[in-house]
Order: sequence, then C-alpha cells, then structure tokens
Amino acid sequence: MKWNDLEQEHCSVARTVSVIGDRWTLLVLRDCFLGVRRFHEFQQRLTISRPMLADRLGKLVEAGVLKKIAYQEAPVRHEYRLTAKGMDLHPIIMAIVHWGDVHMAGKAGRPLLHRHAACGHLFDPVVVCLECAAEVHAKDVVVEKGPGA
Repeated sequence: MKWNDLEQEHCSVARTVSVIGDRWTLLVLRDCFLGVRRFHEFQQRLTISRPMLADRLGKLVEAGVLKKIAYQEAPVRHEYRLTAKGMDLHPIIMAIVHWGDVHMAGKAGRPLLHRHAACGHLFDPVVVCLECAAEVHAKDVVVEKGPGA
C-alpha cells in the first residue's frame, strides 16, 4: 500500500489517515481546536517551516476539513477555520489527547484539562452506544461488512 493511494482504499481508517495521518497535520488540528486560526500563529506555536505549514493547511482546505477566509485585504491574509467536516474530527483528537494523558503525561500530570461547558464538570472522552448509552470498549464490538465493503 502506497501513501498516496490511501484515499482509494476500501478501509475507512486508511482513507482517514490519508487526510490526517502525519504528525504536523494532527498538531495543526490540535491547534485549530484550541482556537488558532492564523498562519503566523500556527508557525509560532509549532515552529514548523513555512512551506511545510502551507502544504498541510492547503491539504486540509482541499480535503474540506478547513476553510480559508480572508481577514485582511492589503496584503491579503487568511485565517483557517474548521468546517463541519473538520469539527467531526473532535472525538478523534480528544481520544488522542486522552491516550496521551493516560500513557504519556508523566509525573507532572495532564497538561490541559477539559471541562464540559454545559454542566461545568471535567471529563474524559468515552465511546458510548447511541442506542443504549452504555460505554463501548474494544472487546464489546463485533465488526460486520457494510455496504461499501
């Protein structure tokens, strides 16, 4: 399987990895969810080269994950905002954050805490069944072929 062919695979994981599967893209998305929108802010936070950042932002725009909106006309400058498709990546980012908090945080503890705005409580992300609201763990899942198989 070649990297450039992932989006053509029948596997949803492979197709998703074709969009978000490199470290810079995941870090750009992390920053998007933390409210970063402008090129220079991404570059300052990530200390990434301008060409690499431009490439990653361009790919996310092309994939429909981000939209590019002009905020200044002379010279033209843009900011990058998550689209609905991009917002749907939030559970994935939160799952990665949670894994890092549990397995990589070290003795100092979690670098950031997440509070549910509606109820005010700190939370950890969990996967639940939409039908019965029970927590779903890896061993609770049975995989079946779907219509796109």
